[in-house]
Amino acid sequence: MNKSIETIRQSVRELRQQDHLRNCDIAKKLQIAEGELIAAHVGIEKLPSVIGEMQVIRLQPTWPEMMTRIEPLGEVMALTRNEACVHEKIGCYLNASSEGHVGILLGEIDLRIFYHAWAHGFAVHEMSKAGMKRSLQFFDKTGCAIHKIFMRPESDVPQFESFVSRFKGEDQTPGVAIKPAPESKSELADHEIDVVGFRQDWRAMQDTHEFYGLLKRYQLSRTQALRLGEPEFIQAIPISCCKSLLESTAQNATPIMAFVGNSGMIQIHSGPVKKVFHSGSWINVMDPRFNLHLREDYIKSAWVVRKPTVDGIVTSVELFDAEGESIVMFFGERKPGKPELESWRALVGNLITASQIVAADA
Repeated sequence: MNKSIETIRQSVRELRQQDHLRNCDIAKKLQIAEGELIAAHVGIEKLPSVIGEMQVIRLQPTWPEMMTRIEPLGEVMALTRNEACVHEKIGCYLNASSEGHVGILLGEIDLRIFYHAWAHGFAVHEMSKAGMKRSLQFFDKTGCAIHKIFMRPESDVPQFESFVSRFKGEDQTPGVAIKPAPESKSELADHEIDVVGFRQDWRAMQDTHEFYGLLKRYQLSRTQALRLGEPEFIQAIPISCCKSLLESTAQNATPIMAFVGNSGMIQIHSGPVKKVFHSGSWINVMDPRFNLHLREDYIKSAWVVRKPTVDGIVTSVELFDAEGESIVMFFGERKPGKPELESWRALVGNLITASQIVAADA
């Protein structure tokens, strides 16, 4: 739906003042992409002074260099989301590197970056009830958010403004050209898949990262691969198990890894979780430096997945939406060269047992 720049700006001001909605929620109400909402505020020279006002500066598309220049901003909050899950992590952007279109950050902020999907970047000054919010926000060609970096009270504001000046783009015209989302690639029929070969190669894996190569080699979607895998390595579990999983990790102080991603980013939390609670359709982790917000009603399937490695079996719990897109993956915390935590393996085993009892009683 085409909307004028001024209509978008006015609607954002009114909705923010009335309901204090997030920009992604306002964009849905306006039936536009979030990237369109942000880009409509490009070209405003005056800093915002009223709740709902924004000043947005379009950035140069020099993404890998940009990631290496965020460290001086100090401690910030990194946010990566998809339609069903939001992953928020506090820390510093350290040890950034890239090779081709793939970037890596290692540290408390732990990222795997796929720059081929990045299309638009903005520096945002936004007035909220708590005062001025400063952020860097990145979007794909369809206007969907890939990654956001929010300044915190401890962050270095002069360094942020210096960063924006350094990477400010020449074109500061409001608005952005949004491209339609590509059509989802249809799965091959099961009978067209070399299931025997696929299962043999799965069993021969020596590293979890080989799994993506298997999917490409056998032209499988991830959920189709799980459906066709050997029962020894995969098991479907009820979607309601996710809350139990997080609560159990918190109760047992079992450190985990939580991977949340989209087409251009995977963000990873490593460590324990402590505060887990349900609010409506949301399952939440609300720890001091890590937050996770998961829409339980968006989960279509949940799987326990086991992959052979040189360090032994590695077990994950993986959640998918109705389109077969990954929502979040949970692992026991581990480093290459070390076996999987027995406490995590036992916890997942208990989850499977509980789900079987529920199924038997149904």
